[in-house]
Amino acid sequence: MQDKTMKKQPPILNTINSPADLRRLPEKILPQLAAEIRREIIETVARSGGHLAPSLGVVELTLALHYIFNTPTDKLIWDVGHQSYAHKLITGRRELFHTLRQYKGISGFPKRSESPYDTFDPGHSSTSLSAGLGISSAKHLKGDTNRVIAVIGDGSMTGGMAFEALNQAGHLDRDLIVVLNDNEMSISANVGALSSFLSRKMTGKTVVRAKEELKHLLKSLSNVGENILQVLKRTEESFKTFFTPGMLFEALKFEYVGPIPGHQLDSLLATFKNVRDFSKGPVLIHVLTTKGKGYPPAEKNPGDYHGVGPFDILTGTPLPTPANPISYTRCFGDTLVHLAEKDQTIIAITAAMPAGTGLTKFAARFPDRFFDVGIAEQHAVTFAAGLATEGMRPVVAVYSTFFQRALDQVIHDVCLPNLPVTFALDRSGVVGDDGPTHHGMFDIAFLRYIPNLVLMAPKDENELQHMLYTAVRYPGPVVVRYPRGEGEGVALSAELEELPLGKGELLRSGNDVLLLPIGNRVFAALTAADGLKKLGIEAAVINPRFIKPLDGDLIAEWAAKTGRVVTVEDAARQGGFGSTVLELLARRKLMGTRIKMLGFPDQFVEHGPQDVLRKKWQIDAPAIINAAMELLEDNRPAAKAEELPASNSG
Repeated sequence: MQDKTMKKQPPILNTINSPADLRRLPEKILPQLAAEIRREIIETVARSGGHLAPSLGVVELTLALHYIFNTPTDKLIWDVGHQSYAHKLITGRRELFHTLRQYKGISGFPKRSESPYDTFDPGHSSTSLSAGLGISSAKHLKGDTNRVIAVIGDGSMTGGMAFEALNQAGHLDRDLIVVLNDNEMSISANVGALSSFLSRKMTGKTVVRAKEELKHLLKSLSNVGENILQVLKRTEESFKTFFTPGMLFEALKFEYVGPIPGHQLDSLLATFKNVRDFSKGPVLIHVLTTKGKGYPPAEKNPGDYHGVGPFDILTGTPLPTPANPISYTRCFGDTLVHLAEKDQTIIAITAAMPAGTGLTKFAARFPDRFFDVGIAEQHAVTFAAGLATEGMRPVVAVYSTFFQRALDQVIHDVCLPNLPVTFALDRSGVVGDDGPTHHGMFDIAFLRYIPNLVLMAPKDENELQHMLYTAVRYPGPVVVRYPRGEGEGVALSAELEELPLGKGELLRSGNDVLLLPIGNRVFAALTAADGLKKLGIEAAVINPRFIKPLDGDLIAEWAAKTGRVVTVEDAARQGGFGSTVLELLARRKLMGTRIKMLGFPDQFVEHGPQDVLRKKWQIDAPAIINAAMELLEDNRPAAKAEELPASNSG
């Protein structure tokens, strides 16, 4: 990782506690600092996991930005935040870096509450330009002339929000510096016409040779009249913009600079200094980088090293772990392939996450029926709606947290016309070390009120199979939400069954208390029921399966029998599954039923291991036992149930 021809210098990184320390260094030793930063990132991520390849790819870029610009007075904004590790190391968090993404440690993303150098809290892609333009406009109103720099990857440029910001920035003509980090990768390989346009192939030998020949021609004609020379110079500019991405950005009224090599510090420093000192208005600097730079396994397979668990540094292979049950993600992917083999109308769609959502096998098996739309969740949903109008059965696989971006399209383009689109929401509930920007906390709350939409949550990986089979056969929109990680280790059925719409299952009877868990909390509730039985308490357990429509008859029957209900969800409590049950009890006039709702409170949940977070926020088996005991300590008589006609809505 370090240039062997460089004279050996004492370690530098341990002397850097802020960018001010960095700026006191001579430029010639910055490459050594870059090598030390790479080593620290690799060693830390190898121990605890994290986003390796993106952060390795921007080490020189990070150093150059902080070296030239006066951060934090000049504002530096990172898009997504996957590439922020070098930034954290040189902005006062070096001694805490070993706690990266650990419970109670520093975040894996920029976080304003963590450092004054973190200008904005990213997490989802394509936000840096809008945030940067907002900051620049505020500075303009205040008469503040300090610079604003937004760093965005080429993958994030596939998101429409980025172009909305570019469009307004060109119109406002504000001082905004955009650094386009072009590594030809988002998480998986980029897709689409825009990605091809931004490709570094624009700097291939043919184009470079043609540009050089044109330069020589202009020089040889330098003695012609001034008017002809100006025409030729305009010809050179037209040639440049026609054959490079500059055409696109200059059309949006940005001054285009580049492309420049992203790992050559002298080029980066000179370019940033010139832009800092001489540019006004919106500027885009196109920088070419290599994802995973400095660590050969990550350079060779950057997608595999985007986000990794602990690994062996010498080989790059993951550290051995105990044999685990099949993951929900893999179960989804395998089941969809099985279904698509028998149904030619099934289409798979993802938004730049084919591997993360388990669709790699589907893409290889059915390339004509697989679509990766890039980082464009809104488009993915309406694209699926269009397919559905022509008799297709599209399945949109997306992380719960990213699905939030497409709510309007779900409501108006899919549910209003009642189209048969299936949404597979991976990573529902707490996801772990990526923290609040990636927890899938809110999907139940923001989906359950939409007319025509069916909402399901499986208790295990086998039930996920049946739910997916049910969803692609249902004549309207369906959401199946499931968690990150491995399943319960249950056997997978060879034959898939269509579940009766809106019907739950009674897993255990009992007259003292009703446990109502949803999704991955069912097995925790069964464990709790076992614990309660040892205390002489008989708990009924229902797996609702459907959040919408709810099995109102089954739940009301057992709520009336027990008079006490504990709801449990790996999701936000407000407006979630527990609220659904409360509404049911109100409609059935079971208002005297005593109820405890377990779920995440009205706040954003920190990063940390899933089991730790579920224990802390009291949605695990011991918490369910405690909630049931608290209800049983209240000896007031329960209200009598009034039988009402059955309702599909519960």
